[in-house]
Amino acid sequence: MRKRQAKKRPLLPDPRFNDQLVTRFVNNLMLNGKKSVAFRIFYDAIDIVESKNQNEEKDALQIWKDALSNVMPHVEVRSRRVGGATFQIPMQIRPDRKISMAMKWLIGYSRKRNEKSMAQKLAAEIIAAEKEEGAAVKKRTDTHKMAEANKAFSHFRF
Repeated sequence: MRKRQAKKRPLLPDPRFNDQLVTRFVNNLMLNGKKSVAFRIFYDAIDIVESKNQNEEKDALQIWKDALSNVMPHVEVRSRRVGGATFQIPMQIRPDRKISMAMKWLIGYSRKRNEKSMAQKLAAEIIAAEKEEGAAVKKRTDTHKMAEANKAFSHFRF
């Protein structure tokens, strides 16, 4: 970029859990600027997770955070052209990008599920991710496998 890097805007914590991470998740979940609808979907999903929860020492928000950390990738592959050939080079991911990718994968794969409402889809994906199964966790393992397979090209790092 020619100009200086844009400064981070502070996020307001959400009203129910007083957590900035929840607000960030809801902002990713939101469609067409409808934040109140996104908050309702998230809170309904958390309530569904709470009702299906068998583990009594964990609350629903902690289950969601565990699911998010289970989906978080640690390495990714990036394309780089070296002498006419394009190589997939494994690279470490910045902490804020890890969280963003995990949120986007969790939301994207919950949208593709077959439950009735979006809250039920999101709750099902959260529960699956917390148990280390589901499509979002599979995406993370695929990303890690791809990075492992291309480890030989890591000396081309930029």
